[in-house]
Amino acid sequence: MEKRGLGRGLNSLFGDYNLSLEDEEPKKELKKEEKIVEKKVVKEVSVTKPVEVEIGLIDRNPAQPRRNFEEKALGELAQSIKTHGIIQPLIVVANGERYTIVAGERRWRAAIKAKIKTVPVVIKDYTPQQIAEIAIIENLQREDLNPIESAQAIKELMTTYNMTQEKVADKIGKSRSAVANTLRLLTLPQQIIDLILLNKLSAGHARTLVTIEDEKLQKELALKVVEKRMSVRDLENLIKKLNKKATGAKKEEVSVEFKAFAEQLNKALATKVSVIGTEKKGRIIINYYNQDDLQRIYDILNK
Repeated sequence: MEKRGLGRGLNSLFGDYNLSLEDEEPKKELKKEEKIVEKKVVKEVSVTKPVEVEIGLIDRNPAQPRRNFEEKALGELAQSIKTHGIIQPLIVVANGERYTIVAGERRWRAAIKAKIKTVPVVIKDYTPQQIAEIAIIENLQREDLNPIESAQAIKELMTTYNMTQEKVADKIGKSRSAVANTLRLLTLPQQIIDLILLNKLSAGHARTLVTIEDEKLQKELALKVVEKRMSVRDLENLIKKLNKKATGAKKEEVSVEFKAFAEQLNKALATKVSVIGTEKKGRIIINYYNQDDLQRIYDILNK
């Protein structure tokens, strides 16, 4: 079974760089093989220790799922960095003489605003697939990724690496149904997707709207939510009212004469007949219970 190394949370991405390399002196009685093992452990810890890198040598990850960074929030983070510095290092991979961000682009952008010359980084050796997975995990676990950006990132992961919904769910630590529901958001009209990307509609609004089959109604409701600043609960209540009204209207359209017609069919064919719809449009369902019954109904209709 494949190990779920990327589903353990952000802490696993940074390694144990706070561990001391001088915890205890090795015992004099250690065998040669034991000394070799100990030496390997020290080497592994040392490569996860943060190092300072010139900010001009660092590039953003073009596959970063997050596209929108709120300027006000970046400004606040930049001010915090000026005062306290960058507490949590960036995760990067080496790219020739430069470095590409795996996790921490928001901190990098804020550091540029703060005019910081160097930033702490942890250099890792990840494959392109691991980089894509970690980028999604970082944003999902911090819950600051737009739902559409999340859906697009998951779809890209599935397309690029030929992964199933179940495989992606396992990688990012989500249930398969959660992944499926997130991907459903991409079926919304582009007009609504744009509103979600602009954070004018929340993830809750999006999940509610995606359950509506009528595209025209979806757009009308989305615009009403934005215009009246409706909560998700308000939207859900409005949809319930519309459904109740539509159901009542259908019932009122069925006339007394049409009901009588359905009863006459029941008697004429001597079997259960369901008439669904109105005088204008609908369908008739005739039930039969064995081959002889079917033949009998056929003979009646043939006459």
